[in-house]
Amino acid sequence: MIAAAALLVLIIGGVFWLRGQYSVITVRGESMSPAYEHGDRLLLRRKSAIGVGQVVVFADQRSAGPPHWILKRVAAVPGDPVPQETQHHIHEEHVPPAQLVVLGDNASHSTDSRHFGYVATNRILGVVLRHL
Repeated sequence: MIAAAALLVLIIGGVFWLRGQYSVITVRGESMSPAYEHGDRLLLRRKSAIGVGQVVVFADQRSAGPPHWILKRVAAVPGDPVPQETQHHIHEEHVPPAQLVVLGDNASHSTDSRHFGYVATNRILGVVLRHL
């Protein structure tokens, strides 16, 4: 009886730990097409190291209400040179600490760092691991 209760506590604890480490999102829109299409479900890893080329989900800095989540590819991390296509909106030569430059794969349908500048790393929900 005690062993069964202990096992149940371990299972429940494991479920809560996994929910804190991973999230599932559904893609809305075309800004990351063809890699990610409208309706795709993606598995995210929270609290993950972020590198150039990874796809991240972050809270829209421009929305005041509940978070509006945005999916984009990381183009530059702190210390990297600012990519040329974003230089009309970002005027520094290098990405400052705790900031990222993000771009949509489908530039003609993407609002990204070319429009709103840097994304603060503390706004990142997670890094995309895979399609589900």
